This record gives sequence, C-alpha cells and structure tokens, in this order.
Amino acid sequence: MVLSQTGTGVLKGSIMDKDTKEPIIGGTIQLLNDLSKGTVSDVEGNYVLVLDTGYYKVLCSYLGLQSDTFSVTIKENQIVQKNIILKQTSKTLETVVVSSGKFEQKVEELTVSMEVLKPTLINNKNTTSIETALEQVPGLTIIDNDPQIRGGSGFTFGVGSRVAIVVDGVPLLSGDAGRPEWSYIPVENIEQIEVIKGASSVLYGSSALNGVINIRSAYPRSKPKTSINYSVGQYSIPQSPAQNWYKMNGNNSLPAFTNLNLFHSRIIKNNLDFVVGANFNVDQGYIGPPPPGKYIPNDFKAALHMTDTMPVFSNDQMIKQRGRVNFNLRYRAKKIAGLNFGVNANFMLNKTNMVFAWLDDSLGLYRGYPGAVFLENQTLFNIDPFIKYTTRNGLSHSLQTRVFHSDNVISNNQSNRGTMYFGEYQIQRKFKSIDMNFIGGASGNVSYSTSRLYASSGQPNNKIVNTSAYIQLDKKFWKVLNLSGGIRYENFKINNFKSDDAFIYRVGGNLQLTRGTFVRTSLGTGYRYPTITERYITTKAGLFGVFPNPDLQPERSRSFEVGIKQGFKIGNCKGFIDVAAFHQKYKNNIEYLFGMWDPQVSVIGFKFLNTGDSQVRGVDVSLAATTAETNKRFGVSALIGYTYIEPISLTPDSVYAYDKMLDGSVGKPLSYKSSSMDTTGNVLKYRFKHMFKLDVEFKIYRFAFGVSNKYYTKMQNIDKAFTDIEEITSNASQFFDVIHATKYWASHYYISVWDARLSYTLNDKQKLSIVCNNVLNEVYSLRPLKIESPRTAAVQYVLTF
Repeated sequence: MVLSQTGTGVLKGSIMDKDTKEPIIGGTIQLLNDLSKGTVSDVEGNYVLVLDTGYYKVLCSYLGLQSDTFSVTIKENQIVQKNIILKQTSKTLETVVVSSGKFEQKVEELTVSMEVLKPTLINNKNTTSIETALEQVPGLTIIDNDPQIRGGSGFTFGVGSRVAIVVDGVPLLSGDAGRPEWSYIPVENIEQIEVIKGASSVLYGSSALNGVINIRSAYPRSKPKTSINYSVGQYSIPQSPAQNWYKMNGNNSLPAFTNLNLFHSRIIKNNLDFVVGANFNVDQGYIGPPPPGKYIPNDFKAALHMTDTMPVFSNDQMIKQRGRVNFNLRYRAKKIAGLNFGVNANFMLNKTNMVFAWLDDSLGLYRGYPGAVFLENQTLFNIDPFIKYTTRNGLSHSLQTRVFHSDNVISNNQSNRGTMYFGEYQIQRKFKSIDMNFIGGASGNVSYSTSRLYASSGQPNNKIVNTSAYIQLDKKFWKVLNLSGGIRYENFKINNFKSDDAFIYRVGGNLQLTRGTFVRTSLGTGYRYPTITERYITTKAGLFGVFPNPDLQPERSRSFEVGIKQGFKIGNCKGFIDVAAFHQKYKNNIEYLFGMWDPQVSVIGFKFLNTGDSQVRGVDVSLAATTAETNKRFGVSALIGYTYIEPISLTPDSVYAYDKMLDGSVGKPLSYKSSSMDTTGNVLKYRFKHMFKLDVEFKIYRFAFGVSNKYYTKMQNIDKAFTDIEEITSNASQFFDVIHATKYWASHYYISVWDARLSYTLNDKQKLSIVCNNVLNEVYSLRPLKIESPRTAAVQYVLTF
C-alpha cells in the first residue's frame, strides 16, 4: 500500500468470530473519540483505515458479539497490523433482528413485542410447509391458512390477511386475495423468522394491521454448505368414531407422504454470493374425496338455483404433489465499496386440493362434502431484482423490486390468475455520533387479476394500485433509552373507482432498567384496504356460495402495548421471560360471515362485511431459553408462551346487513347479537380466549429429544347461520347429505395436541430423526366443518457438508 498523504499511516487487519472461526463481514472499526470516523470489514473479514499520525483508542464491534477496545499509535507512512477476535456476548440476550425498524437491533431493545424462530426448531420438527413451524409461536394461531396474532382477526380462509407475510422485507401475499401461500416459502433456506405482534403498518403497509411475519433468507458463509433433508412417513387411523377413509374404501395401506429438501450455498471468487434450493413433496393427505352427491330432481335444483353438477373425485386425484426451485444471487462490487446488487427468484408447480367442509361430524369427518371440494393446479413464480449502496459515513440507498405471478387452475370454474408488481426505494442513515437511525422510503404496488370470480365488478379483469411513503426515527439516549417514531401515508385505488387514503403513525420507547431488564411501550395505528377478492368474489358450488360486497370499507385500528423483558442466566442456561399487556381497537371491522345472503344464487355461503367496532385486549407471556452451544454433551432449549385475550364487539346491536329467505324476500336484520351462537360477554366469533404453546428439546451427547404442545380453549362463538344450514339439509335429507357443525362445536371444550421427536447425530455431517405429530391421535377441529390431521409419524435423514 502506497500512502499519498503526508502525516498519515494505516491501521489494517482482520476480524474473526472466536467460536465459529468465520471471518466477520461488516464488523465496525471506529475511533472512540470520534465515532463518525471508521470503516467496516469486507467479505473476507479484512479492514483498512487511513489515519493521521497520533495515538488512538479504537472500538471494534459487531452486533451479537462482545466489542473489543484497543490502543494504537499511528506513525507516518507506516502500516500497523491488528487482527481482532470477537467472542460471543456474555449478556443474556443476543438475538439480532431487523423486522421492527428495518435495521439490525438487539431483540431486547425493541419497542414492540417480537418472537424469533431459529432454523434449528424448523428443521427439527421436519417442517415441510412453514405454517406448521409458525404454529409454535406464542400468540400466533393459523386457522385454515389464515394467520391470527392475539385474536386480531376471525376466520377468513386466509383472504385479506391482517398479518403481513414478507420474505427478506418484500411482501409475499397474493395480489388479488391478500392470501399467504405457505407452501411457496422455501423452508430449506431460512436464517430465522421474526414475528412482530401488534400493528406494524408504518413500515410494512396495509396488510400489517395485526403484525408481521418476516422470513429472512440465509446467505453464504466463507465455507460452501450443502444440505440434503429427506423424510418419509404416514398418517394413522383416526380414533373412533371417525373412520379412516382409506379403510372405508377397502385399501390396505395408510396414506403416506414424502419430502425432499435440497440446499447449497457458496461464495464465488470472493464477491458473488450464490444460494440454490429445491423442494419436492408428495402427500396422499388425510381427507378423502366426497361421495357422489345424492340425486336431485331438476325441478328441485331449479327451485334452489342449482345449475352446477357435483364433481366426483378419486383418491388419486386428491394426492398433493409439489416441486419448487429457488435461488439467490448477490454481487458485491470490488471497485465500488458498499455497492451490492443481485436477484432472487422462486418457482413452484403445485397440485393440491381445497376442502371447505366435512361430510359429517362422525363417520364422515375425514371426507369432503359433495360440492365443497376443489382440485387446484398452481403455477407460481417471483423474480426480485435489488440494488443497495452504503457510503462510508453510513448513508444507505436500496431499491427492492418484485414480480410475483400466480396461475391457479381450479375445478368447477374457480380458476384465477394474477400478477403483482412491487417496488420500494429506501434511504437509511446511521448517525453514529449521536446514536440515531433514520429510515425513509416510498413504495408502489400494482396487482392485476383475471378471473370470472370477480366479474361482479363489471369485468373479469381487475386492478388494485397502492402507493405509500414513510419515515421513521430511532434514537438512543444515554445508552439505556431507545425512542422510536414514524408516520406513513397510504393510497389505494381499485379499477377506476375513487381512491382512498390514510395516515398511520407509531411511537414507542424501550428503557433498560438493569443489565437484563428492559421495559417497553408502544402506541400505533393501522389501516387495511379490502382486497379484490373481498369486494368482488362471486362463486358457487352445490349448496355453498361466496357473495360480493362492492361497498366494503377499509378497516382501521389503534393498538397500545406495555411490556417487560427480563433476561436471566442460570449456570450454562440463559434466556428471557417476556410479559406484555395489549389493547387493540378496530373500526369497520371486516368479518367473513356464514349466512343466507342470496338464495337466488346459492342457498347459503360466505360474505365479507363491515360488522362495526370491536376491541381485543389481553396478556401475552413467553419464555425462551437455551444452553450455550459450546456445551457439546448436554443442552436444553425451550420456547413457551401463554396468551389470554378478551375479544369483544363494541357495537353488538348495530345492524350491518339483512339476510334473505329461500323465496328471495328480505329476511331478518343481522347484528352481532342476532348472528351469533353465543353472545355471552359479546365475545367475537372464531377466537380462542386462552392459548398455550410449548416446545422443549433436551440434548444428551448425540441424542436429542423434543416435545411440543398446542393448547386452545373452546371457540366460544361462531355464526348462528350454521343452525340454518343444518335445518335446510335435514328437511331435504332425501336430496342432500345433512350438514352437521354445531353439535361438534358445542361438545368440544378444549384442544390439546402433543408432538414428539427423537434424533441421533451419527457424526458431524449426518443426523437421523423420528418425528411424530399429534402423538395421542386427537380428533380436533380449529374451525367449524374442517377437521385437522390425525397422528403422523415420519423418519427424517439430514446430510450436511
């Protein structure tokens, strides 16, 4: 190195992680007397800093590791070599997250509640679709693909999600329905999952009314990594009186499933990150096809406006098959420090099915109802170009884009396809001298959808446009107080109709009382605009239909939270206990309600409606603990949580709609009270007041044993219209299979499901596991007319090198 300036010298060296022996990329070197002067380490962990001659105290830091301070004397035209090794922090909490403020923070210093899932738990539970791992997160429930955080929403088949699903900060909800595609998320390539509990619309937009699930992808380390994860298993025969549909059909084998995950990552020529993954899955499923529908005379069909036929499916047609391939490419420019750009992509072919109702609540629990089963062939892909540039003084510019296309070919004329175009520019500045972080940005989202399902808008082709802009400031005072605040502007427009806009804000604070005690509070607002599906869907199958509501209004929320996070360290075990009290209020609450909306189209079905105002308040408690990874003989890890909620209607007598009689005349006025099965305490429909989650794993030498539990109290309230459909089908039992829902709901008071796993590490590259879900083979349902899986047992083999 040649020095062109007089009176200067060079400080150079490398930064390494003591435990992993890996070079640290992005480690910070700063002068203690002027934190604005410094540099960061490159992809090989090396750093170079040109300084004036003199004596300096230098700070080397990296989030999650202990900082190191050293002194150095710089002489003119001389190079001082200093190699630094950083150790794991001795503090109790060391998880680093980015979701809360879109920059790296320690989880204990956040102003919001967050749970973090590590890839270890995801892999150990033999996760083939990510929602099965998310079900272990305290306060989070997934009901038939619909994510609910702290009871913030009811049952909606996943349409119009109030929880934002993002992968590396980019939204992944379908453009027309706002629905998560869980099987599309690459479980083979996950660094960690961060779940924000509470309104997060300032940084993540409309869909983050109740929270965010951010999946962070893993990038290569200095050494290449390859992983092969294969599993095979089968379903058990359910307990009596439910009979396995395979046995009912005379088959000699139980339904089975198999899954293969492939993953490879490496750094090519020191500046190109390359990651590729793949998944192949075959699942015979646990729900069988519906029996042939009963003969219905033409005059009776005409009276009920039933023009469609009941499709008949075979067991082979119900088999699910999936193939998915994804890759990440990131190039770090050699000649321009701080510049990187690349592209991520994912592609999936998926043959699956959707079952909306069981045949009956006894022998037919594990079979579909005629007309309520659909076969689906999906083609999904996304391409995500991005570029990011960070200057030496901490100013960062980034542009993230996504093209997400879905083509869903569904039986009985339910097909749809759509394309979403997303772009977000963000500027971020870290003011190290005053310990403040600024984030500002603007985003645009255009979604096109084509389907006969949405023809009630006046055409099958629909478009929804969303533009937004936001800013957020995070400032730390006296090294113990974090203050955060932000504001966002949202604008939506469907087709050529009048646009709607809103301003959203959030403020919060976190105060460190002692070394391991952190108190936080936050207040924020949320806003969610209805999707194309919620406003315009019109469809029918047999007795069932889904009805449009073009007058559906946006829903808004205000949330408040106060919490405390207490770290602890007992011997070699460390972790935290987190307690939070929350209060959320909703205006123009959107619910997916079952009823008789238009018998001229279909006898009964679902419709999205603004049902008035509501509130959810409660308490959320969680514990996370683990032993140090340096202990190779014994270890324990735990994630335990309990959530209590009081979800109530604030406008129980307000009339929000009128149903219709079979002859088409206007029926009774509908309010919370008139449409509910149980109005005690004005509890909202489709919520669990008490939830308990547990996952504990013990390691003894090469063996590991883990157990999981999910416990829910009874769903107190459901739609009263279920009694109407039972009465209709019972009175016409010669033509229809009688639908049963309320008796099963009334007779089941709680749900408790246990899982277990046992693994043996053959060597440092191979592991063999037995994974059993629903060990006690419980027969249970999370929502009316849908049964959950019986016991499954699988053998898993993992090879990593």
